[in-house]
This record gives sequence, structure tokens and C-alpha cells, in this order.
Amino acid sequence: MSHHLIRSLLFKFDAEFSHDLTLKALSLSNKIGLLSFLKPPNPCKLRTVMGIPFQNPVGLAAGLDKNANYIDALGKLGFGFIEVGTITPRAQIGNPKPRLFRLPEAQGIINRFGFNNVGLETAVENIKLSKYKGVLGINIGKNFDTPIEKAGDDYLLCMKKVYQYANYIAINISSPNTKNLRDLQETKALNILLAQIKEEQTRLADYYGRYVPIALKISPDLTAKHLDTISKSIIKNRIDAVIATNTTITRESVSDLINGKEVGGMSGKPLFKLSNSIIRELHARLQGEIPIIGVGGIFSGEDALEKINAGAELVQIYSGLVYQGRKLILDACQSIG
Repeated sequence: MSHHLIRSLLFKFDAEFSHDLTLKALSLSNKIGLLSFLKPPNPCKLRTVMGIPFQNPVGLAAGLDKNANYIDALGKLGFGFIEVGTITPRAQIGNPKPRLFRLPEAQGIINRFGFNNVGLETAVENIKLSKYKGVLGINIGKNFDTPIEKAGDDYLLCMKKVYQYANYIAINISSPNTKNLRDLQETKALNILLAQIKEEQTRLADYYGRYVPIALKISPDLTAKHLDTISKSIIKNRIDAVIATNTTITRESVSDLINGKEVGGMSGKPLFKLSNSIIRELHARLQGEIPIIGVGGIFSGEDALEKINAGAELVQIYSGLVYQGRKLILDACQSIG
């Protein structure tokens, strides 16, 4: 059955229901051995980013597998790396439903999930059960009811628990769906948080005898001044990478569409140019000193290559996978090479 037909059927149902159903079907396909017949991507040039060797540069962005339930199945699709989460210290149900909306005319998605997840302890148990041997990123955040001035406590607790299971840890301070979270991108708060994270990373590296890189995930809705201060803080605190970008709250290109005015973060094709602009601006400021993982609106191999040409060393996909299917992974790998 073609992806186009499967997508047409799934798009007849509620978006979150279809999301969950697809993951369960993928897991079942893996358990009965169907995914072992998938053709792997063409060999890519080996890249070392953050000190980690990547067999291919195309990864899965955080948000699809929030609870690390489907790592093994997703690992069979041909990704060079997988990022799970966002995981918070305590379980939380997230925002009220409906909270996931398709924009098929624009090939976009709006979500306001709000870090719904099973919590740190259960997510770690899920990760421990996985047999996946590839590069695993674990994306962490704060609980919705943790005061912003105490946010560092949540990130440090998550770091301690996931450190030994991660190849890298992503710090999510840019979701628009947790109240005041993006305030952590402001200069003073960011410097305090990143200093805490770097100190904890150093302590954990000494304890485990293994260095796990830290990547900071940033918003696309940043001014040039914000990018200046964020870049300086990343360099000052010796953060290992930047993930650019998260979803956007802008709606200029979709406001006249059904669901176009829904509150939340928008991903997919409408994010592509904005994300690329942030990557270029960031690359100019970081001068190659800190690697960038580019994410936002990749729908073709050419799109993936454009992210690399803008200054990214790796790319991630999510919404494009919904609209284009697994072929997007193969095309992106082939185009980047």
C-alpha cells in the first residue's frame, strides 16, 4: 500500500489519534519482522559531530516518540540518529485535546501538546528496554508547574537520570506550549541555566567516565539581538551543539486556512524558510565553532541539502515524514551524501 493512500486514510481521522495509531502499527510491524525487509539508505559520508560518529546525517526530531516507546521500530526506518522526548521530571498530561491540527493545503502541522509524557522514571525504563544501537538523543524539559526561576532544577534532575543512556542530551527551552518556557532564552536566565548545565555535565562525565554532549534547542521566533546573546552564551558556556529550530508561533502564511489560527507551534513546510534564516544567522555568529543541527520544514532531499548549505552539519525531520513518508529519509540521505 502506497504512503499516499495510507496518508489519505489516516487524514480522515483526528490528527492525534492517527499519530498514535501509526506508531502502534509501526511497532507491530517491527515485532513481526516486516521492517527488516526495508531497503537501507545509500551509504553516506561518515560525519563526526559533537565527537559522535554519524553513519548518516538525517535524524528524527523530538516530539514523535515522546515516551521512548518506539525506538526500536523507528530505528529500522533508516535514520542516522533518533531523538526522543521531550521528557519532564514528573508525568504530565499536557494541554487539553484537541491539540494537534493538520494544515494540508500548506503541508504544515500545529501542535499545542504541552510536553505530555509519562515522566522521567518511566521513560528511562522504556529506553533501557530498547535494543537500538544507533545514536540516541534524549530531549528534556521542565514541568509546566515548575516556576521558571526553578527550571534549572528540572533540567539537572533529568540530566542525572538520562545521562548514562544518551549519546547526546537536548535542552528544550523553546517550545511555545509551556507557559514562560521561552523566557529561558533571555540573556540572564540563559546564562544561569547553561552554566548550571555545563557544571552538571562536567560532574557526570567525571562520574561515568564518559562525555555526553549537550545540544540547545532554540526557537525560530528570535530577533537578531536574541541570536547575538544566545550565540555568545553558547560559546561562553561551551555548549556542544545547537538544534535550530523548534516550531513557530507566526501564522502569516496560513492564517486564512482551516486550523490556521489555532494556538500552538507550527511545523512543516511553512517553517522552512524561517528555520533556514535562523540557521544562516546562527552559523555566521558561531563561525563553525559550535555545530548546528538543522530542523524545520524539510520535505525533499533538496530541502535537506539546503539546510546543510545554510550551515547545518546534521538535519532532523518530523512533519515531512508525516506528509512524505519514509522515502523522505532516503532522499535526504542521498542528496546530502
